[in-house]
Amino acid sequence: MSASEPAEWEERPRRRAPWGVIALVLLTGLALIRNGSGEFDVGPPQPAAAAALDTGAPASAPDAALPAGPGSAAPAAAPLAFSAPDRVRIPAIRVDAPVTPVGLDADGAVGAPPPEDTNLAGWFTGAVSPGEQGTAVVVGHVDNQRGPAVFYGLGALKKGDRVEVDRQDGRTAVFEIYGVEVFEKSKFPGDRVYGSKGTPELRVITCGGGFTKQNGYDGNVVVFARLATVG
Repeated sequence: MSASEPAEWEERPRRRAPWGVIALVLLTGLALIRNGSGEFDVGPPQPAAAAALDTGAPASAPDAALPAGPGSAAPAAAPLAFSAPDRVRIPAIRVDAPVTPVGLDADGAVGAPPPEDTNLAGWFTGAVSPGEQGTAVVVGHVDNQRGPAVFYGLGALKKGDRVEVDRQDGRTAVFEIYGVEVFEKSKFPGDRVYGSKGTPELRVITCGGGFTKQNGYDGNVVVFARLATVG
């Protein structure tokens, strides 16, 4: 690629797989972040019960449509046009990290940022960009052999906390968290996590749950957030 040609990920993706397909790929591919070692004196924080999604539905309907979340009486911020993300900040857990594009690897799984870089997040280019209509996806490691990584503290977030994403168009998409949960990888509710809720949404994902040396982490911590304001 010559210096005068734009990078592929700087342009709007020409095609996106249907969410049903993406959800299945991510379900199998998010073992991608199981590289975490889990071998520290204190493991990463796990989501509190108070941070769980309020589906407004009985337990027998786990894939019911999600409510609008905190402050839902006011409409969400208007969707933005496509623009690749540059940086993600989560003030409540002191995250301030650059973002690199990730796609699908040779095995059809979602790629991950290089595990040796502990302060780097990945934006999945097969989904929308943060702030666009739909569900954007940002992933990152929880730890590596040297210690905690970028999303180590993700499970400590609470409803109402903010995720700020700086975009290449100079705008900052600010998302408000309305749920934080950990899901078993073997029972990952892909449609519930990734399906469009009719507003600009963001999912931030890392490893979590129990850990064994043989299999790594058995779950994924998922942060559910909705676009609240644009800076």
